[in-house]
Amino acid sequence: MKLYHSTTSPYVRKVMVLVAEAGISGVELVHASGTPVDPGTMPVDHNPLGKIPALVTDDGHAIYDSRVICRYLDSLAGAGLYPAPPRLWDTLTLEATADGILEAAVLMVYEARIRPEDRRYDPWTEGQWAKIARALDALEQRWMDHLEGPLDMGQVAVACALGYLDFRHSARAWRAAHPDLAAWEAEFSARPSMTATQPVG
Repeated sequence: MKLYHSTTSPYVRKVMVLVAEAGISGVELVHASGTPVDPGTMPVDHNPLGKIPALVTDDGHAIYDSRVICRYLDSLAGAGLYPAPPRLWDTLTLEATADGILEAAVLMVYEARIRPEDRRYDPWTEGQWAKIARALDALEQRWMDHLEGPLDMGQVAVACALGYLDFRHSARAWRAAHPDLAAWEAEFSARPSMTATQPVG
């Protein structure tokens, strides 16, 4: 299998953590980079949306979107990171929440890096952060029991999202208002799968 990846992509990190936790071998990493205005070396032949991660299976079939790739690899390995219902629905909701955090956080990065300075709109950026803040509040108030339970993909996704906030938005200091979530993240981020996939760049 070939996985198109970048060491800075939090969506790729989700997949790499699953690969490590599931003990999957034989995944060849292919570096790719680009932006919404310049696809660069993104694998557009495999993912017409021009995004990573994209996985090409041994039979040449392309799978994309991190959630789809993670479900595929979990099924392939029988890792059980997507548990049976009813816990599955909470796991999927947590993963969607984490991906929503990432979407808003990545858009904030693009706004600052790609849009010309005279065209940036601060209320739009703050609106993205408001989404993140609401999601963090929900995690702190309603989801700690699940996060502290048996390992699943919801936990992995949340940990990767929080790691990306540290990586790209550390000045926002998300931990200050979320002590329980911060304590959980500190413990989870010490897992070997997390330390081996820390973003670089």
